[in-house]
Formats: sequence, C-alpha cells, structure tokens
Amino acid sequence: MVKYKRRPAERAILRALKNLGGSASRDALRNSIANDKNSGFTYEEVFNSVTSKNGGKYNPFLFDFNFGINNLYATGYVEQPQRMKDIILTEQGRLREPINFPTEKEQEIIDRYWKKRIAINKEKKKAKAKEVTDPVDDNTDDDAVDNDSWKSELIDQLNAFTPGKFESFSRLLISKMGVRIDDKLGKIQSRDHGIDGFGYFESDEFRTTRVAIQSKKFANNPVSEPDIDKFKGVMDSFNAEYGIFITTSHFTDSAKEKAVQGSKSVTLIDGRRVAELVAKYQLHVTPVETFTLDDYYFQKD
Repeated sequence: MVKYKRRPAERAILRALKNLGGSASRDALRNSIANDKNSGFTYEEVFNSVTSKNGGKYNPFLFDFNFGINNLYATGYVEQPQRMKDIILTEQGRLREPINFPTEKEQEIIDRYWKKRIAINKEKKKAKAKEVTDPVDDNTDDDAVDNDSWKSELIDQLNAFTPGKFESFSRLLISKMGVRIDDKLGKIQSRDHGIDGFGYFESDEFRTTRVAIQSKKFANNPVSEPDIDKFKGVMDSFNAEYGIFITTSHFTDSAKEKAVQGSKSVTLIDGRRVAELVAKYQLHVTPVETFTLDDYYFQKD
C-alpha cells in the first residue's frame, strides 16, 4: 500500500461541490473526489485507513478533507459546516474556480481563522468538554477525526467473513433492498454456475425483473473489467435481465464502463455504498445519537 502524502484538498472539494450541484454530504463529496480522475486523489487515498501508534485506525485523507472544508468556510466559499449536514457552496463559492487556491489574501484569512480556532480548542480543553482527540497528535483540531470509522470497521469485518457468510450477507442486503431471493437458484445452484444469488424485483408498475447477484471480497485490489465481463456472461445462462455486483473494495473505471455496456446493465455496489446501505436498513447495526457543544459555548467575547 502506498503511504498517503498530506496535501491540500480545497481544490478537490470545490470541484466536487460544483460537480454535485453545490450541495452534498461529506460522504458524497468523498465519493466524488475518489472517483474523479482529475481530483488529485486516488480511491485508495480517500478511503484507506492506517493504524496509529496506539493501535487505533484512522483515515489520513480526512485530515486534509476536514481542514479543507474549514478553510473554504473561512474564506467564504462554503456555508458554516455542521455535523451530519450537507456542505453547501455560497454564491461566492460558485464563482470561485478551484485553481490557484489559496491566494496570498486567502491564506492570511485562513491563518487568522485557525489562530482563533486554536484559542477556542484551548478553552474546550479547560472545560474538559473535548469529545475526541486526534488519533495521531492530540494538538490537531478535533474536526479531523473520522466520525464514520465504523464503516471502515464494517468493511474489515466483512473481509474477515468466510466466502459462504459473505454470500449470505449479500443476499440479505439485497433482499432488504426489495429483491425477493429465489431459495433454489440463489442459495444452491448459484455456486456451481458462478453467481452468488438470484432473485426477482417487482417494480411499482408490477413488472417483475430477474436479478443475478455476484459478491466478491477484495481487501486491497479493485474489481476489474474482466470480473464484470465474466459476470455478464453468467447472467445470460440464468436469463437475468440485470445484475448486482457487491464488493468490499471498489471498481476500476473500465469495470464501471463495462457495467453499463450492452443490453443488460450491472449495478455496482462498492464497500462504501455497502456501509451506507447497512446504515439505511439498520442491518445488524445500532444507531447512536448524542450531542456536542459547538464553538459558540467556548468563544470569548
């Protein structure tokens, strides 16, 4: 695995926000950056976690990502970031091109912003109200901690599943999405014919569609075009009208292109989307809600 190199993410964030219409969740922004060839960051850099000195896991890209969002807020290009809320471009941000950020004047604004933030963080520590610390350096701003670390933990656990358990998990997830799994084709014959599930989806127009399911655990390597091509060939033998390919990893650009070629398309679900679906359907997970004090309570008049 290539070691992540720290670098500014503001240009990539601005680019992603513009591509997504000016408003997006942090997850959507990261997905956009990871899948954008011109963002300056690879998929692995955006989502891979590393182990800290104390044994915990963290995502290095999140430091640059969260600092970048704060810098864009400081310079007036995004609205004030809020936990669990979308990041929103301001009108000024819509007009700002991603290139040449920051200018000398913008850097001065950023420096003043962080000087103020550091003072606020000192007040938080005095009040013993700081929720989390940086997994690498306790002096780093706490916004850099990955609040979605459970997703990385989930993917790690899925990769530790036996092939049979992961196939079972995939069928369970797809059934939650509204596909009725065929007990025979989806659980018995599938292994001998190269797919991991088969089912039927009934649309609002009462049209029933045959669905083939493929699941692959890849801890480090992405799913490539040959994997999709082989799956499409197997779909024909089951007379499936479309397919769903689930992986704990991600898909190469050529795999994505292959998935939508021809008369039968394949829906691609990568590891990050798996986590989002697990959260959506609360599939063997327990949501936890709490509250945190924002900077208002720690600012001095």
